[in-house]
Amino acid sequence: MGFSAGKRKSRDEAVTLSDLNDDVLERVLSRLPTSSYFRMTSVCKRWKSTQTSTTFKLACSQVPYRDPWFFMIAKDSTSSSSFVYDSTENSWRNLSRPLLHHRRDLFSPVASSGGLLCFRSSVSGHFLLRNPLTGSSIDLPCQDDNKPLQAVAMTTSYKLVTISGEVPNLCFKFYESSSCSWSKEFELVKKNDEYNDDDDDDDTETVYFLSKSGNVVVASNTLLRSHSKQYSSVITVKDNVETVYFLSSHGTIIACDLAKRSFTQLPKLLPPFLEYSIDLVECNGTMFVVLLSEFYESASLRIWKLEDMSWVHVGMLPPAMSHELYGRKGDINCVGGAGGNKILVCFNADLPEVCCRYFVYDLVGEEWSELPRCFSGGEAVEFVSALSFQPRIEATV
Repeated sequence: MGFSAGKRKSRDEAVTLSDLNDDVLERVLSRLPTSSYFRMTSVCKRWKSTQTSTTFKLACSQVPYRDPWFFMIAKDSTSSSSFVYDSTENSWRNLSRPLLHHRRDLFSPVASSGGLLCFRSSVSGHFLLRNPLTGSSIDLPCQDDNKPLQAVAMTTSYKLVTISGEVPNLCFKFYESSSCSWSKEFELVKKNDEYNDDDDDDDTETVYFLSKSGNVVVASNTLLRSHSKQYSSVITVKDNVETVYFLSSHGTIIACDLAKRSFTQLPKLLPPFLEYSIDLVECNGTMFVVLLSEFYESASLRIWKLEDMSWVHVGMLPPAMSHELYGRKGDINCVGGAGGNKILVCFNADLPEVCCRYFVYDLVGEEWSELPRCFSGGEAVEFVSALSFQPRIEATV
């Protein structure tokens, strides 16, 4: 007796996503790059409904790493547009969610970690944590602090850390999302060691030098920072020890050991009579310094890291590219890819003409690339800095 094929599917017939049950479908969608997932949600209501599914968000949280997106900060901080650069698809995207623009004129992005961004009010000093993909956010309770804020950092567990005061009288607080409250204030004691000599770190000392034209010039010890990087810092975690690095007003790198409640001033890379722009980034638990300087009628953009109390050279922008930055008196603002191996360098200058360029360095491949310009409505959008985050739909406080 023969067998009828009936309604049984042929072995050669492909199984489509529509044939999958909800649990399997959600696991498949959670593994897609975030941009691909958002495109898939426009296919049908069933796939779109996964955005609010608890089991889908759980599946997303089990993905250990996502390629970083860079949240770009424009020259016009009151702009209603929020652009990101998708490093997976190497393309620009405009996050046009209305919730993302809530009180945008009062809040500026100051830190990021995982899938969240931290905003600070320029009026009240309040902090706001937000998922830039979903628009969900939470206002942090007010903290009483009359000391000048120096740095803001956020850990992967979404613990917010603030450093306040003036060197050498520094202190820190932290906000724990688990308890929804700020800690008490802890003092940071200056650590004395072999590379932290008080005699060599007198930032108030006046330095004179001769310019190329033979004129006597006074070296400025004051670091001029972009408003978008006013409270910028990086945090590293090694052997469960959290260290916050930030630039003082004199351009000195301050390292704050939160476990030992102490800080130290790291050795300077360049003498004070050289004009340069500097910024700090973090990649895979390591702090890097990015330095733009001019010497012998050429510009140099280099990356360094600290090993055994000495600065080690990591990479440099090819001379043909860095020479194009010479004479523009530009500033660099940098950020490390969230949990990744990429460093984004934003170069911007206003004189003699506006110039904004964006370079990416791959620490593993030791390769440089330049991002294309971003356009909106046919006009180029210029950015001064950026924050990196992992595009995680499930990220909440």
